[in-house]
Amino acid sequence: MTILVTGVAGFIGHAVARALLARGDRVIGIDDLNPYYDPALKRARLDDLGGRGDFTFVEADIADADALSRATDGTAIDRIVHLAAQAGVRHSIDNPHAYVRANMVGHLNVLELARTRRVGHLVYASSSSVYGDSAAFPLSVEQRTDHPISLYAATKRADELMSDSYAHLYRLPQTGLRFFTVYGPWGRPDMAVWLFTSAVLDGRAIRLHAGGDMRRDFTFIDDIVAGVLAALDRPPADDGRPKPGGAVAPHAIYNLGGDRPEGVDRLVRLIEDACGRAAMIEASPMQPGDVRQTAADITASRRDLGFSPATPLDVGIPRFVDWFRHYRAGAGS
Repeated sequence: MTILVTGVAGFIGHAVARALLARGDRVIGIDDLNPYYDPALKRARLDDLGGRGDFTFVEADIADADALSRATDGTAIDRIVHLAAQAGVRHSIDNPHAYVRANMVGHLNVLELARTRRVGHLVYASSSSVYGDSAAFPLSVEQRTDHPISLYAATKRADELMSDSYAHLYRLPQTGLRFFTVYGPWGRPDMAVWLFTSAVLDGRAIRLHAGGDMRRDFTFIDDIVAGVLAALDRPPADDGRPKPGGAVAPHAIYNLGGDRPEGVDRLVRLIEDACGRAAMIEASPMQPGDVRQTAADITASRRDLGFSPATPLDVGIPRFVDWFRHYRAGAGS
């Protein structure tokens, strides 16, 4: 199959493209290589994809409809994995327009591309952030998600609603995946696992919000990739029956989480052990837009996708730290 992967130079996009190429799919990757974090890491991910299979990279901005159309002109696309987005909860407070442009205008452009090209299945990234500061745990796709506490979360929920309308109007099969705190090799420099590891190795203080009294459903990248590919291979049926998330149109929503929430204070201890040195801690209050806890109910994704996360935090953190040391030394992996 020929699969379009948006955000291919991003953390999850790179890992998904690598897995698709490994199983013999043709991949067309799109990314605008924006400077939200160091584009050198994004280019290193692209270099890692080179020579792994039938891979074509196009530098383009999905929020530019003409550029997105030109990037795929003359190519029949079987399926799309749409992972391009402006990420980051806190950044959305300072740069709201970037989120509306990338996450909402960009998502609409991808929907239109899928509709006009008659793509067989569109899988797209949502986020656990859509649940807001819910007190109902574990977080289920059947819960209402009417009260996002960050603009980032609001744009992701808006994407889900736009997808629902396209599934209803055009019978476009779609699957939305709510990711829970993804980490691992080739990860994002703005996320806690990278920030804490870098600080410990450099002898700098970790800013620990709320004294580390927060819990996250950390999910290793290999488990996320397995879930994305399982979803991609199982388009929701247009059978008039309710799907996870509540749609009767061919649109399903699933949680992809690690299934064992861990305290952020334990994350720090595991990073200390893997780095072989103690962390210096700088106390900091909760940040605007943050939630105290996340915990995914993965009942539907287990049942329908065979999703079964296999990498606990005490295995995943040493793997990340080992990769991080090699990457900083210039080797990557």
